[in-house]
Amino acid sequence: MADLMSSRIDPIFVSHGAPTLAAPRIPGEREAAQRLGEIGKAMPRPTAIVVASAHWPTADPRVGGSERPSTVHDYSSFPEDLYKLSYPAPGAPDIARRVTGLISEVGFSAAMVSAQGLDHGMWVPLRHLFPAADIPVVPLSIQAHLDPAHHFVLGRALQPLTEEGVLVLGSGGAVHNLREIAWRGSSPTDSWAQGFDDWLARTLAEGRLEEAVAVSLKAPEYKRAHPTLEHLLPLYVALGAAGARARGEALHRGFALGNLSLAAYRFSSAETPASSRSAA
Repeated sequence: MADLMSSRIDPIFVSHGAPTLAAPRIPGEREAAQRLGEIGKAMPRPTAIVVASAHWPTADPRVGGSERPSTVHDYSSFPEDLYKLSYPAPGAPDIARRVTGLISEVGFSAAMVSAQGLDHGMWVPLRHLFPAADIPVVPLSIQAHLDPAHHFVLGRALQPLTEEGVLVLGSGGAVHNLREIAWRGSSPTDSWAQGFDDWLARTLAEGRLEEAVAVSLKAPEYKRAHPTLEHLLPLYVALGAAGARARGEALHRGFALGNLSLAAYRFSSAETPASSRSAA
């Protein structure tokens, strides 16, 4: 029992920001990248990573089962050096099959696909969390047309993996409105973005899960913070994977480009003994 308890790894959510976070160059990114590195060093080494990214939307849940997932540069008009970066982590077809089975057991039409690579929502934060790229990575899709409740249930299906040393990672953005980003230089944080970010941090810290899931009804400036919801949905996958009575601890808070949140959270259950929780 002691070995099982010590193998638990709390799920986390990270805001992956702009692709430039891969090689930080704008205010806010360096601090976020450094913090991601600290988080990765502080936690137990995962046996594998299941990462749900805002940039892999599918109609039904899909799981990447490639033995060697490629590094996907799914962006344009960014500095040339960003297209030369790679994250050559191995895949884990056996874990992918297990993920597919767990999701199917809760009634979703899940399937494994063999050719899925690592989009920038996956490899950019992983590049800082685990720079050696030697931990197997399994991509997981989101359903951008469905709501946070769906993704919370999706995450709950993965909860057994957290007891086996698998890191469930959600990668998106706590505030993500590309229409209002201040692309030219630094800019003070917009009050509407700070307000939503503060609400999210407070709601997660207090374990108000129903309110967090009902974000569209409860959160201030919800539609401005998320004109589309795909970048917030991975948070609910990680939150659900934490198990019952989960709370979210902010591991990093900050902004880039005026209103692009770089917040990161760790989720743990009140039912999990503190001695078995991963550190960060």
